[in-house]
Amino acid sequence: MTRSAPGPKRKSPRGPILGAHMSIAGSVDKSLLLGKTVACDAIQIFTKSSRQWASKPYAKEEIESYKYNQKETGITTVIAHDSYLLNLGSPDGDLRKRSVLAFIDELERCEMLGISNLVAHPGSHLGAGEREGIKTIARSVDEVHKACPGYNAKITLEITAGQGSNLGYRFEQIGRMFDATKESDRLRVCFDTEHAFAAGYDLRTREGYERTFAEFDDAIGLDRLAVFHLNDSKKEFNSRVDRHEHIGKGHIGLDGFRLLLNDKRFWGLPMCLETPKGPDLREDKENLTLLRNLTGASANM
Repeated sequence: MTRSAPGPKRKSPRGPILGAHMSIAGSVDKSLLLGKTVACDAIQIFTKSSRQWASKPYAKEEIESYKYNQKETGITTVIAHDSYLLNLGSPDGDLRKRSVLAFIDELERCEMLGISNLVAHPGSHLGAGEREGIKTIARSVDEVHKACPGYNAKITLEITAGQGSNLGYRFEQIGRMFDATKESDRLRVCFDTEHAFAAGYDLRTREGYERTFAEFDDAIGLDRLAVFHLNDSKKEFNSRVDRHEHIGKGHIGLDGFRLLLNDKRFWGLPMCLETPKGPDLREDKENLTLLRNLTGASANM
């Protein structure tokens, strides 16, 4: 049975909103200027260092500069990704509490910047098992929501590849996390193409693509989908390995991305690259150009 739930408002169906993850080195406001150099319509950022627990608060001037740069660049769609250190599903009480506090800080940063979605890998059960892991993740999410009442920024759980004890690699697992969370109307989902492919959802053919999103709709609800990560896969189908590749150079191939970019159900949602790149961002330019060329191209397969 397809779920029914309030989801993000769709913008005018003019096409996908394409972009890439941008560095916040120096200060968070500089990410928008970087995004402009590669013609991003949207960007994804970390709200602070992804490799450190502590980070100094934003200065008033930094927030003002960020909002000024948004107007100057025209990049109004910004999403955030949480730190890689966090594990909201940890059976270790101290690590879980530390993760919750750090996540609250990140959600507060999103609220300060007007960022609508904080993307997060749900968490790893570390041997406690799937059932306990999902319960722990829901408990952590509830604590974050309780500490952040009335926030516009939404926790956006990301589909994972399923490496190790990571949860969220099956749509049903994400659905159970929603069911176990008290304020599930405040949750959204990020669909990462590489993670889904590695987890066993085949996007390469019309049949596989339609089956994947029918299963998503049944387990979670398409209205919950708020963000896409566009990544090809270095590893083969159903590998359960998280390894991103440039668009069209991996095992998903161009046909899967052509189907997604021409699916009008998802137009108006941010779709950001997380592919490898060097300091000159040349690879982002190439990948974005390729993706834009696929939009409007024939998706009849």
